[in-house]
Amino acid sequence: MKMRKRPRRLRETAGLRAMVREHHVRVDDLVYPLFVCSGTDKQEPVPSMPGVFHYSLDRLGPVLDEVAGKGIPAILLFGLPPFKDARGTQAYAEDGIVQQAVALAKERQPGLTVITDVCLCEYTDHGHCGLVDGERVLNDESVELLAATAVSHARAGADIVAPSDMMDGRVGAIRDALDENGFAHVAVMSYAAKFASAFYGPFREAADSAPQFGDRKSYQMDPANGDEALREVMLDVEEGADLVIVKPAMAYGDVLYRTKQACGLPVAAYCVSGEYAMVKAAAAKGWIDERRVVMEALLGCKRAGADLLITYHALDVAGWLHESM
Repeated sequence: MKMRKRPRRLRETAGLRAMVREHHVRVDDLVYPLFVCSGTDKQEPVPSMPGVFHYSLDRLGPVLDEVAGKGIPAILLFGLPPFKDARGTQAYAEDGIVQQAVALAKERQPGLTVITDVCLCEYTDHGHCGLVDGERVLNDESVELLAATAVSHARAGADIVAPSDMMDGRVGAIRDALDENGFAHVAVMSYAAKFASAFYGPFREAADSAPQFGDRKSYQMDPANGDEALREVMLDVEEGADLVIVKPAMAYGDVLYRTKQACGLPVAAYCVSGEYAMVKAAAAKGWIDERRVVMEALLGCKRAGADLLITYHALDVAGWLHESM
């Protein structure tokens, strides 16, 4: 058969395939989420997320060492406070659990980039991401507390603050508050396109943050809306975001692609708890090859345009990449 063009020629050997590979997952791409809790001597497993733990501050050091030792450049901190109240006061307390964890991380591993999740849901007794009036989530009043939270994280030493609440105007308010308080060097990584997703189920157990009434559909985005996602992204860019997040990742490759094409900023894909839990469950049954599935999913994010990969598999991925070198 006479054919001048045979695409299979470049797939003939492993060496050829490596030479023409268009996208790569690197250790430098990874961000590892960590859950810190009050108390002492705690490393409590999250049942729905095998391999993920709640760490008390006195048990956090070794995992920070492991993250840094594997070359992972950044962590994303979430806090489980000693108590919750209607205003989420532990979110912006100077001695809050995340604030203490930031200080510990910067002392223990100064080279780690410390990113903090800025939200109220882990800290409010009603579990919503802002203040409430009856069953309505208040926007502007919540933004004031989110800005205070971001400033308290910056004061503790955070390199990047990441507002995940999806309140209108919060990126601009946080940028202004940081600048006014002497933290112009602290970056804002906004959860710019965060959808009201069924994939978050295990996270709400991990962060003890399930809403006590209603749902989050009045502020998180409708999964059907791609154009709206782009509007949200560009609003955050206009308000001063330095990086943006698309969350979840797996079912939102189109949003990742469009975001990267439109905004011109570094884009992070958040591979969320439900994605992680499904892979873990299927792998435990022997139905899939965990390593191959995880790496393929992350490559899909990179191919769609992600620059950074926020994943609970980060420690595993870093180990696999080092093995393959």
